[in-house]
Amino acid sequence: MGMLCAVSFNRYGRLYYLDPGELRPQVGDKVLVPTDDGPEVAECVWAAQWVTEETDGFPRLLGLAADDDLRRDEALRRRKAEAKVAAKRLIRSHGLPMKVVAVDHVLSSAEGGGERSTVYFTAPHRVDFRSLVRDLGATLHCRVELRQLSARDSARVQGGIGSCGRDLCCATFLTDFEPVTIRMAKDQDLPLNPLRISGACGRLMCCLKYEHPLYQRFQETAPAVGSRVSTPEGDGRVVGHSVPRDAVTVRLDADGSRCSCSRASVCAPRQAHDQHYKP
Repeated sequence: MGMLCAVSFNRYGRLYYLDPGELRPQVGDKVLVPTDDGPEVAECVWAAQWVTEETDGFPRLLGLAADDDLRRDEALRRRKAEAKVAAKRLIRSHGLPMKVVAVDHVLSSAEGGGERSTVYFTAPHRVDFRSLVRDLGATLHCRVELRQLSARDSARVQGGIGSCGRDLCCATFLTDFEPVTIRMAKDQDLPLNPLRISGACGRLMCCLKYEHPLYQRFQETAPAVGSRVSTPEGDGRVVGHSVPRDAVTVRLDADGSRCSCSRASVCAPRQAHDQHYKP
């Protein structure tokens, strides 16, 4: 058991959890976070509080950001904006089918290296950008790297709002992309319209995987559509499933009306169990 706080380098960006140590940062405080390129300024978005999980493996905050740290962070953001504008302008002049997604800039690395800009982009195919790298390096006066991103990684970097009205999962808490298949949409009786089941990246929504195990367990134990069952209201035939309610819809033989019954009440093994242990 220990304390954790959450920080973000960008507004509505990915959350990073750290051990505050002796510090007690509040929401909105600027703090120093250890990175591979040295301490960076981030904003506390979740105040330090006790949690039940072990916190030994989490990185520790380096302290609250001082005025010098804030000035350095502002200079870093200006350099990122300048690099992004320069990259877009040179891409247009070179006539390359590329779209700049984000720019990362390092003023000086922890190993003592010089400035470095990394430009993340998307493209429909592989692009020969060797001449672009040379011109960018001459314009920005630093070492330049270009990295092509997939559609999912592009959505993660840019962020946005999903069809649910919330921030994209990949831009906030998802750390790895797990396989998502069209079979998951079919199992959940979702419309197979790409506009309805695709995310901001144009690929199948990652959230299709969240409830899929629930649908699988339900289908393994619930009577299939068309099968005959006995319900507390009489015998009938299953005409539909309601997985979120853990219920099935049955059309009764007596009068043709429909009733909604819990899965347990029409499950043959459960009925046999209740009959055997009935008081």
